[in-house]
Amino acid sequence: MADTVKFSDNEMKELQELQTSYQSKTIEFGQLRVQSILLKQQLDTLQNQEAQMEVDYSNIQKKERDLVDQLNKKYGPGALDPSTGTFTPVE
Repeated sequence: MADTVKFSDNEMKELQELQTSYQSKTIEFGQLRVQSILLKQQLDTLQNQEAQMEVDYSNIQKKERDLVDQLNKKYGPGALDPSTGTFTPVE
């Protein structure tokens, strides 16, 4: 059986500092991962909002086309001054 050896106080202090450093880095890695998850969630939310806005924009464009078609059927082709509401037919 081998004889036991007691580490010096300085060696024990260095070992404890290493252990504390590992624990600290492990916590920092965990915090960084949580921040990464939160940022990904925010990015997903922004991308979903952007996709919805694209759908909304397309719907507005469709409404515009439908209104132009309706007005062309009613008044014929021409130009509308939106500020005055004056319609000038094209001959």
